[in-house]
Amino acid sequence: MSVATAERTAASSTRPRATGVRESLLSRTGAMLVMGIFTVYFLIPIWWLVVASTKSSGEFLSSNPLWFADMDLVGNLKALFQYRDGLYLQWLGNSVLYAGVGSFLATLIAGMCGYALAKYRFPGRELLFNVVLGGVLVPATALALPLFLLFSKVHLTNTYWAVFLPSIVSPFGVYLGRVFAAASVPDELLEASRIDGAGEIRTFFTVSVRLMMPALVTVFLFQFVAIWNNFFLPLIMLRSEKLFPVTFGLYTWNSQLNQFPELRTFVLVGALVSIVPLVVTFLLLQRFWRTGLGTGSLK
Repeated sequence: MSVATAERTAASSTRPRATGVRESLLSRTGAMLVMGIFTVYFLIPIWWLVVASTKSSGEFLSSNPLWFADMDLVGNLKALFQYRDGLYLQWLGNSVLYAGVGSFLATLIAGMCGYALAKYRFPGRELLFNVVLGGVLVPATALALPLFLLFSKVHLTNTYWAVFLPSIVSPFGVYLGRVFAAASVPDELLEASRIDGAGEIRTFFTVSVRLMMPALVTVFLFQFVAIWNNFFLPLIMLRSEKLFPVTFGLYTWNSQLNQFPELRTFVLVGALVSIVPLVVTFLLLQRFWRTGLGTGSLK
């Protein structure tokens, strides 16, 4: 009697486990299927761009849009870089200047402001932080026209400063910097640094910056991508082709396709080249995220 009871108990205890295994297998399969569909959805435009960049103008219209014809990527790149005395390379350099220097300064300013809001107490601190949060909610396009009017008053339109100066302000970066500084920079460590004789600036750059690195890298990448893809601000600020970023320059070429059909190849190849700096930047900086996650798991 006891043996039969034990067998029934063992059988009943194994049933939920089998059901759990089946549910886990189904959920994993469903998750992988959804992820696979979205991966294909996002990669197909990139694949089409790579394939189209290797074709000539005639092959682009006559061949399979998702497969290669005659591989002529090197020739297309040479033609792009030599067109109008290297105008595309100048646009690319402008984008690197706007995005690289602008995102670096924006990250530095946002990190220092967020750190100050998190670690120092002063009158009006919460009011100032609420103003910053309000800045996060205001879309960039709503500020473009007021910025144009302000810059036109001081005669800075159609200059590098017209795109560069608005790019060094990041309300979201200030918000993220404060949240991360409050969570990752211990007050005891700051007190120990002050006792050792370090000033506030030295403490920030030698101690706090290292602890805030994952947040600062996040702000840098967000700002870099935002400045690189910025279109509306250069549209209203710039008139000289020599000052265009690569995104706005490609737009001007694309709007001239009816008059100059040969620009189609330049637009496609230029669009492919323009995403390379973004990919390289993400690959170079992703190790800081992994380091930050690993450090957080050990705390």
